[in-house]
Amino acid sequence: MKRITIITLILSIFCASCNLKKENDKATKESSTIAYTSFGKKVNEKNVLSADVMRNKFENMNAGDTLNVKFTSTVNSVCKKKGCWMKLELGDGKETMVRFKDYGFFMPLNCEDEKVIVNGKAYVTITPVEELQHYAKDAGKSDEEINAITEPKYTYAFLADGVLLKNND
Repeated sequence: MKRITIITLILSIFCASCNLKKENDKATKESSTIAYTSFGKKVNEKNVLSADVMRNKFENMNAGDTLNVKFTSTVNSVCKKKGCWMKLELGDGKETMVRFKDYGFFMPLNCEDEKVIVNGKAYVTITPVEELQHYAKDAGKSDEEINAITEPKYTYAFLADGVLLKNND
């Protein structure tokens, strides 16, 4: 009888330790996986450039050049009316203006300072004064700030067909 009790105890300890290992493995796997909310075309987290690398690519482009690319950055600002555009940090005081292909999706109005991965087409353009003033108005800038815009801007632009927004846990 003692022998059966000892064997049962050993088997119980063994099963419990195996179950604990599975739970630990599951927790480790979940903590190493970053969760995202997807907008537009399905995008994955593979082969993503950093914002610094993207800035260097923009700096080597001329007006009219295009580049199909995927990169990660932080949202500096977003359209406060619809979420129909956002500006992403490129580092070194630079940013890129992101619009969404075919006006097909919008970003949350409160996604400033969040991490994103954007997929699409990078290009360089010259933005007219009227358009810059329109964006400033959408961003909630004051009339004084809007009226101070008097020169066109050499702009790093991006037409995104898909975006991943990092979830906050």
